[in-house]
Amino acid sequence: MNDGEQGAERAARPRRADARRNQRTLLDAAAAVFVRSGVDAPVRDIAAEAGVGTGTVYRHFPTRADLVVAVYRHQIEACAEAGPALLESCPTPYEALGRWVDLFADFLVTKHGLAAVLNSDDPAFQALHASFLDRLAPVCARLLAAAEEAGEIAPGLEAYTLMRGVGNLCVGAESDDRYDARRMVRLLVAGLRQPH
Repeated sequence: MNDGEQGAERAARPRRADARRNQRTLLDAAAAVFVRSGVDAPVRDIAAEAGVGTGTVYRHFPTRADLVVAVYRHQIEACAEAGPALLESCPTPYEALGRWVDLFADFLVTKHGLAAVLNSDDPAFQALHASFLDRLAPVCARLLAAAEEAGEIAPGLEAYTLMRGVGNLCVGAESDDRYDARRMVRLLVAGLRQPH
């Protein structure tokens, strides 16, 4: 590789990093707007939240389906990455499990319109639910195994079962101010604790 090619490659790297950062900014802005207004929120609201024009949103995500899928994949990845980080930073595996389940519940409770999206006929959404489980179930399983190995929870609980239970406790929480799904989820996690 000659000096000109090396210089061009170095110059391209920051743009790629900037492009990734810009895309993350758009995804975070879209997620915030989705929490407030649902997945059908106007693109202009997402653009305003990100501090860009609507053309920038469409350049990155030509269709609403592209944007919705990207936002949820981005947030699934953030939830998945949180599991190992919590195992490293929390004093006990049980605490890591509890904090991760809180994040998972927040993800579920604040996703206005996700159920409708996942059940729509749009082919862009069909793989989203499978990737959600494929990515998050192993993280949950690792947290459960660590807490079980530490003797903090009873053995035998499967990740899918816990995730499904949390999901069921979160159903409808966004539309009923009297129902505190997060409190119910914390009670569920407290019930996992082995008596000492």
